[in-house]
Amino acid sequence: MGPALADAMARRGADIGLSYRQTAGGLERAAREVAALGRRVHLLRADLSVADECARIVDETARVFGRLDVLIHMASRYESKGFDQLTADDWDRGLAVDARAAFLCAHAAAGHMRAAGDGRIILFSDWLPASGRPRYPGYLTYYVAKATVIALTEALALELAPDRILVNALAPGPIRPPAELDAAEVVDVEKATPLGRWGGDQEVVQAVLSLIEADFITGETIRVDGGRHIR
Repeated sequence: MGPALADAMARRGADIGLSYRQTAGGLERAAREVAALGRRVHLLRADLSVADECARIVDETARVFGRLDVLIHMASRYESKGFDQLTADDWDRGLAVDARAAFLCAHAAAGHMRAAGDGRIILFSDWLPASGRPRYPGYLTYYVAKATVIALTEALALELAPDRILVNALAPGPIRPPAELDAAEVVDVEKATPLGRWGGDQEVVQAVLSLIEADFITGETIRVDGGRHIR
């Protein structure tokens, strides 16, 4: 989703900062494509489970481009572990990237956005906590972290509204099949989704762009799940 979003935003005139944790992978190709569109691009390596790294990548991006208008926090840990095996370290790691880093990146971004006169912060939750349904055992920390993102979105929206900084979240559902799903499971998800298909990256891209362009929506978590939550 990251490269697709970078491409769409660059085509609308944005300069793009991209971060990655271990290997740049597809982001290097995305960076070349952004540059080919005539936009500036800055690629950063960071571990967002380390608190200081969150402020570093935000501040460095703002310094390189001279301002910061939009922050999109998409990084996430999606790991399965049974309840009886969970430890305090598992809990801390599970919330560090999804919840704490979302707060820390937003905190760092707010000052730059105030200087610009307004801004947009878009966080990523998940369709399950957005629907209040912890349906799949083994993902306790992931579910709690993504539920925290929803609460964080609402609280940040209130705090930053006087600065014309709008804060919203997306809660994707079946966007693209995880690599571990077999063909039968992919079909099962399609059958369980009222619109009868996986969404694809462009559904998330369109939702993000709409939140960037909107000027009177804040504190919302929008499900992009093909109606999965109503079945």
